[in-house]
Amino acid sequence: MGYWLQCLDRVAAVAGHQIDPVRGRRLARIPPAEACGRNSDEDMTASALTETSPSDVPEDPATTTATRGWGARLAPVLAVLAGVAAVAVHATRYGHWIVDDAAITFSYARSFADGLGPVLQPGAPPVEGFSDPTWMVLLGLGKLVGLFDHGTLFGIPDYVLYPKALGLLFTGGVLTACYIAAKQIFTRFAWLVTLIAGLTLATIPSYVIWVVSGLENSLFAFAVVTLGVTLFVSVKRDVLLTPKVALWSGVMVAFAALTRPEGLIYAGAYPLAALFLLRSGLFWKSFRLALLSVAAFAVPFGAYVVWRYTEFGRLLANPSVAKQQGLPGFDAVKRPFELVGYAGWAGVVVLALVIAFALAKAPWRRPLIALLVPLGLGIVAYGVMVADWMYQHRFASPIWALAVIAGTLSAGELLRHRQALLRVGIVVVLVGAFVPTAIGFAAAADKFAKNPNITACLVADRFGRGFNTYADILGLQKASLLLPDLGGSSMTSRLELVDMAGLVNKPIADLVHDNDLQGLRDYVFDTVKPTFIHSWGPWAAGNGIALDPRLDRDYELIYSSPIEGLRNGDWVRRDAVTDPAKLKAAQEYAAETIPAVAANRFGGPLDDCGPTMHPGQTIKMPG
Repeated sequence: MGYWLQCLDRVAAVAGHQIDPVRGRRLARIPPAEACGRNSDEDMTASALTETSPSDVPEDPATTTATRGWGARLAPVLAVLAGVAAVAVHATRYGHWIVDDAAITFSYARSFADGLGPVLQPGAPPVEGFSDPTWMVLLGLGKLVGLFDHGTLFGIPDYVLYPKALGLLFTGGVLTACYIAAKQIFTRFAWLVTLIAGLTLATIPSYVIWVVSGLENSLFAFAVVTLGVTLFVSVKRDVLLTPKVALWSGVMVAFAALTRPEGLIYAGAYPLAALFLLRSGLFWKSFRLALLSVAAFAVPFGAYVVWRYTEFGRLLANPSVAKQQGLPGFDAVKRPFELVGYAGWAGVVVLALVIAFALAKAPWRRPLIALLVPLGLGIVAYGVMVADWMYQHRFASPIWALAVIAGTLSAGELLRHRQALLRVGIVVVLVGAFVPTAIGFAAAADKFAKNPNITACLVADRFGRGFNTYADILGLQKASLLLPDLGGSSMTSRLELVDMAGLVNKPIADLVHDNDLQGLRDYVFDTVKPTFIHSWGPWAAGNGIALDPRLDRDYELIYSSPIEGLRNGDWVRRDAVTDPAKLKAAQEYAAETIPAVAANRFGGPLDDCGPTMHPGQTIKMPG
């Protein structure tokens, strides 16, 4: 199967005499046609090889054991590390920011590591309030070995450093996969392709922000890119239609689907690649192997679904129910164009043209088609997913990675076999097209750094530690809290949390899914009867809880926020207040402390919130 790889290396060597790698003797020059014979594979014919002059391929000299030095071996490693370093440098713009949703998985990882099972807090009922089990396992393993949820590492809270380090690690995995793909095409300068891809990824705020957000984006991008490169390499080596590749592709899809819900769509990657690259007489073989790939995905993923149903009584994760994911509408067609606007039309058009050139002219266009299959599926998934409230296109991480890899490989093909002056012209056009894109990316990064999505530390201070303090002042040892933000609060609260959004609450998830807002309010006021209620922003007006007359009937106001909109604030049940003096003390504490907490967190949204986050922590009054 390595015949054509050897052939390409030998053809690239015709620029000069070859050296015998064993004896160091100069060998006779071998014409390209004789070096590889007259066989054809992937539309690359011997005649085309013969027409290629030595000057056409200066970037692909043969690499033999005798000529390959330490520099050639080190270059790929340095290229990957440089790309990761560039992403890390960009990530410093966002400080110690961790998005609040990530801390929900942090809490589940803590519970698993502590032997409590799939619960948000000790004593809570089992609910699959996470949609990223593979990521949760990595966080749990980090806790078990002392790298996560223990304190500080190198002076940085480990709840910040560990998930961000994982994000950079899997970015390194993405770039390693890029190098493996590039090595199939550019024998000597695959490291340069990898370096350019890494530096390009580092300019994309949407990619960098979400791989260091604490969420599973980096792991998901790595899984999807690994799948794409597996297809690319297998087609290049003409081993796509083998059980090994089919099985491995299916396993990677299962891994992706257990990392993000939309990973399910990649179950079509291998079958579609086999279909698009179908050759005469191979239909039934392709069909059988496509079924094998689907089975390799279905067995591990199906086992997880069986466990899910046994443990939680659901076929879908609780967040998928609460988010009301349904059949796609017209928005599914429009939504991918948001990515075009984000990346800039000029850059996207040039990228499309470069890839189109490679599809038309490159001798490796069939592998490129295979690589583009998961890219296309990722774009479809982005359109189909329910619109996300978070900024910076959170669901696009694998799209950016695959697009950059495909574009960089295609640009390399465009540049080789060209005279020096023409190469300069092509580079000028490519860089010129990227300039407006880079300007847009810089503006997006600056905007996000000033106003990021809600941070776990804001939620930890305002709702976790803040309500712990309320409970202490009121003398409540056992109490519950209804609120919409469960990340930082679940890491720090000693109260029983009730999720207003339904992500970690089954009854509320069902009510939200059915748009039964009256039923939701009845459930809150007549069944749950939480000790504390917090409502703000879209939740205050959206579900009507803050406007329900039962709130004034059953609850006392502790704090009202005049700057957050309609009826935002904190309430406590009247029957939980045993001493009016304690209620007044809680109100005075809130009036003095909560504005200071909000000002501190909104003024420094990229800061962490102390060495650790653990239940029972409180916020002290200023001064």
